[in-house]
Amino acid sequence: MKSLTLISAAATLIIASTPAFASWSGHGTAYTPHGTYNGAHTASCGGGTCNHAGGAIGPYGGIGTNTGSVTRTSPGQFSNSGTATGPNGRQVQHDGSTSCAGGTCSHTGDLTGSDGHSATTSGSVTRDAPGQYSSNGTVTTGNGNTYNHSAATSCSGNTCYRGGTVNGSNGGTVVHGGSATQVSGGVVTTGGGTTVVHGGVVTTGSTTTAVVATGGVTTVGATVAVAPAPAVIVPPPPPPVTPYVAPPVTVYAPAPPRPPVYVAPAPRVVYVAPPPPPHVVYVAPPARVAVFVPGHWIGRVWIPAHYA
Repeated sequence: MKSLTLISAAATLIIASTPAFASWSGHGTAYTPHGTYNGAHTASCGGGTCNHAGGAIGPYGGIGTNTGSVTRTSPGQFSNSGTATGPNGRQVQHDGSTSCAGGTCSHTGDLTGSDGHSATTSGSVTRDAPGQYSSNGTVTTGNGNTYNHSAATSCSGNTCYRGGTVNGSNGGTVVHGGSATQVSGGVVTTGGGTTVVHGGVVTTGSTTTAVVATGGVTTVGATVAVAPAPAVIVPPPPPPVTPYVAPPVTVYAPAPPRPPVYVAPAPRVVYVAPPPPPHVVYVAPPARVAVFVPGHWIGRVWIPAHYA
């Protein structure tokens, strides 16, 4: 909502720079099956020209704005120009002219996008009877494709019913229809489940009375009738897509082969013979130095000579 307030404030500053006999601002909320959209706008008229600015913010934060002007060039003749900026920053420059006479208003226009692509439009709206309207027109794109559209609107009481068809140059056809009912002051509900709650303020000069009515704005006193500026429709964002998440797949992964392990054979029992018993070694006493003893008598015993 803060972004919407900034849009409304910026639009008011743009319009406030122009002297005006009448000015007004408003805001609204649309409750749709795709989410809630908030919008704000302001406009100011003077000297045969009405300047307008406004914007809308969607449920996902995207902001679209539209600024421009409508000028009465002569009785029943009007010209318009402006710029529409989408949530992605891309812009479309639009201009056109409208001529009204005998209950019918015819319109032609051009649109050029920031990418250089362009399109042209032409069509008319006729009041066939009180509360009865019919329209038809053609849109031609930059590549030459054409789309023809026609529709009829019937209003009775607080409800308006609308139905129409669109035919493309490739033979395709789209049929659309719906209704809108005013359930209370400033609250409109459509057959598609969208409810729009609108509120606004009208400010006039001392000698000028501004009357806001369906189909345009009439400035009484200055005798200036201004056709409505072409509406820029900001399509709602597509509903969020729920991504498909595949169920988990159980994958059998064989265990990696184990490297062969060499197992040494059990140790062999080795018979170790006991050590042999120790040998008895005779150690001769050290030799003594031999002393020659000559033979001699010991008593009555003769001892022969010998070494001792």
